[in-house]
Amino acid sequence: MLVELERNRVRLVVRHGEDETIIKLNLQEAQKLSDDLKQALEDYQQRKHVRID
Repeated sequence: MLVELERNRVRLVVRHGEDETIIKLNLQEAQKLSDDLKQALEDYQQRKHVRID
């Protein structure tokens, strides 16, 4: 994954093997994505400590 700044956008380039997807986000969308990713990572960290028998 590559993150680049354009003039008024954040450009995400996601590469998987030979495939490539480009996503352009305005600043508000990029902030929302950042917040959602932060929350998902926090949830993941908490779940690592929960043991289900």
